[in-house]
Amino acid sequence: MAQKRRRALTGFHHVAIATDDLTSTHRFYTEAMGFELVKTVVAPTGSPSRGWAKHLFYDTGGPGLFAVWELHDESIGAHGTAISTGLGLPEWVNHLAFDVADTDALAAAARRWQEHGIDVVELDHEWCRSIYATDPNGVLVEFCCTTRAFTDRDRAEAQRFLVDPAPPLGPMPPLVLHEALAPDQLR
Repeated sequence: MAQKRRRALTGFHHVAIATDDLTSTHRFYTEAMGFELVKTVVAPTGSPSRGWAKHLFYDTGGPGLFAVWELHDESIGAHGTAISTGLGLPEWVNHLAFDVADTDALAAAARRWQEHGIDVVELDHEWCRSIYATDPNGVLVEFCCTTRAFTDRDRAEAQRFLVDPAPPLGPMPPLVLHEALAPDQLR
């Protein structure tokens, strides 16, 4: 029997969203998220209206990039930027989750958000811990830290739940709210 060939994948190259407020979006992703702008591509959109766009790429500190589109094209028309609520879904459905190395890095990210006036929601999912905030485009962003390796039991359960039309519900993870820091609480 021929051995199955696997492609050498290392994860996402980049994930991109649109913005209607590039100044606020850039500030959020560089200051509150700690990402570095490393490349901007400016090019025509190819539309009959001769529109153009900026495509900004940010180094996230991990193996992939994060990108933002600023569109200048009348033929595209009015559009929303919220990737969940813009589709009529709850905010938490479509979101962007960025990896952090450990719980200390997660705590530092939470503190950074609080220092930038952002309320932070924290959830312990038992196999990972996450913090959540909303960017200026209405996109839910997450920093997530894996706290334990997946087991054979996890893998078997994943397969079983995949085909189960009514899988058993797990408990809602405990939610902790860390409020934004007031100016007098900053270092």
